[in-house]
Amino acid sequence: MDAIKLLTQDHQTVRQLLTQLEETTTRAVKKRADLLAEIAVQLKAHTTIEEEIFYPAFKAAGDKSDDAMMYFEAMEEHRAAGDLVLPDLQNTPTDSEKFSGRAKVLKELVEHHADEEEKEMFKRAKKLMGAAELKTLGEQLEKRKAELVKQFKAEAKAAA
Repeated sequence: MDAIKLLTQDHQTVRQLLTQLEETTTRAVKKRADLLAEIAVQLKAHTTIEEEIFYPAFKAAGDKSDDAMMYFEAMEEHRAAGDLVLPDLQNTPTDSEKFSGRAKVLKELVEHHADEEEKEMFKRAKKLMGAAELKTLGEQLEKRKAELVKQFKAEAKAAA
């Protein structure tokens, strides 16, 4: 699978999980906790493979200041969602109204980021990198993601 296809599928998975989370009520404590745990694993694995593999390849292939700007903006959006909003949500009681609001903010951040990547960065990546390079990157992303999902799930289980 090529890199763009894999990353786009990741976006769809996380969007669906966030939609399910948004549709829960304050009474769905266990469901919220389970969904949030899965969202955290998927988001951390996704952002890690982008930052370790895809973004550096994109930046190296880029030849314009716009490419570098896309790279740095994407990194900052990851930081906002993964280092600020997600941990804040994880520390919020799942039966509170604050949880609902923070879940909505995370969903909006992720959707904005995914939309931008799909409309701008991925289109540009297709022009900068050939099909063979995208396929090779996709294989690297897939392998690393499997390792990370396993690791993050084990860490979550140990922390619980």
